[in-house]
Amino acid sequence: MPRLGFEQRNIIIGRLQAGESQNFLANLYNVSQSTISRLWNSFLQSGSTSDRQRQGRPRVTSAAQDHFIQLCHLRNRFSTATSTASAVPGNLRISDQTVRNRLREAGIRARRPVRAVVLTQRHRQNRLQWCQAHNIWPQQHWRNVWFSDESRFLLHRADGRSRVYRRRNESFAPNCVQQVDRFGGGSVMMWAAISYTGRTALVHVQGRLTAQSYRDQIL
Repeated sequence: MPRLGFEQRNIIIGRLQAGESQNFLANLYNVSQSTISRLWNSFLQSGSTSDRQRQGRPRVTSAAQDHFIQLCHLRNRFSTATSTASAVPGNLRISDQTVRNRLREAGIRARRPVRAVVLTQRHRQNRLQWCQAHNIWPQQHWRNVWFSDESRFLLHRADGRSRVYRRRNESFAPNCVQQVDRFGGGSVMMWAAISYTGRTALVHVQGRLTAQSYRDQIL
């Protein structure tokens, strides 16, 4: 959850004094209602929105550095925490864990990217036209349609344990998807089809899948 800056706190206090609700401001600034409540109570007790004196280790990054860390990972979602830590401006070098902590505070966490095939603009246009042409089909027509697909499963490949820094609900954002080509190592080709009434058995395709071998699968 993002941390409220000094200017944001002053604005929130002013809007609370003007009569706006805590829930409305919490949704507006993407924080919890309890955060707004604690800010208001602290202001009533101290008359200030500044951070109180805290015990323990002081914060090693400034607000500008926190903003820099967020921008680095929002502009390049596949950046690593180590590379960002070495690029943060300032005389004091920070650790990669500090970078992860600042990103977590902003609601940006490392996740495994969604893997998708490379689609050109022509591919996307053809798919859109197909959907628009069949959008008006009644259910009875779809009962006579079979959807089939084949997939090649690689027997030897890298484990692909890369991470992408993203917010919630950004799984399929273009800059969070890792596009891959299907290649490398030994593989097996599997084929199957589904329809309104059921599905076929999973078939191991020997050799290449051609128009004739495709017909053999469904007969």
